[in-house]
Amino acid sequence: MAYTVNKLAKLSGVSVRTLHFYDEIGLLKPAYYGDKNYRYYEEEQLLMLQQILFFRELGMPLNDIQRILQSDAFDKVEALYSHKEILEKNLDRTQTLIKTIDKTILHLRGQTMRDVEMYEGFDPKKQQEYEKYLLDTGKLTQKEINDSWKKVKDWKKEQWDEVHKEGDEINKFLVSAIKSGILPESAEVQACIRKHYAWVKLFWTPNKESYVGLGEMYLSHEDFRAFYNAYHPELVEYIVEAMKIFAERELS
Repeated sequence: MAYTVNKLAKLSGVSVRTLHFYDEIGLLKPAYYGDKNYRYYEEEQLLMLQQILFFRELGMPLNDIQRILQSDAFDKVEALYSHKEILEKNLDRTQTLIKTIDKTILHLRGQTMRDVEMYEGFDPKKQQEYEKYLLDTGKLTQKEINDSWKKVKDWKKEQWDEVHKEGDEINKFLVSAIKSGILPESAEVQACIRKHYAWVKLFWTPNKESYVGLGEMYLSHEDFRAFYNAYHPELVEYIVEAMKIFAERELS
């Protein structure tokens, strides 16, 4: 059975624009082109798209995915076993987080919950890892990290929730811009990036170099790439490009 690009987009949840992009860069070519150059996909392409989505879910950049899939040594079954192994490693932690959520819901409804249970499943080493990464790559100084902690140390839950909501709204706007084909240098996207810069300033005040460096961290660190991939597979590259443009135009 052959699928049109629209049917495959609906089936997979990948946008038509992204499928066109994958075709253009040679990552996922259609099985064949029909009348008016319409794209048609068959089982082989569906399986390949599944592999792409697995790799993207694991935070892998598109150029690395393309290199792996086009390698003569690539084996679909072995790749699936590898994906399964990685997912199983994360399963225990995910289940612990789910239990923590359930306990918190019960707690908020009046049942007793020990303070320590509020943090089950979270990895305190991750925060240290991020800070070390920022220091090692020169993205932030220790003083900037310390100043950031001072800014947020007394925040209440409502403040964290508001910051999270604002960041979520910024990312969703950029996703809509991607889907609409709006370029990163456009006035509306740059207005959104101005909001992003103000959002970052809630924690620390970047200059031109460090704001660009923050974008580079979004690209290079697998956790941040995975975070943005959850919104849209092109978002991380898109926001980083928009941040570079903003920095060049407005920061010193």
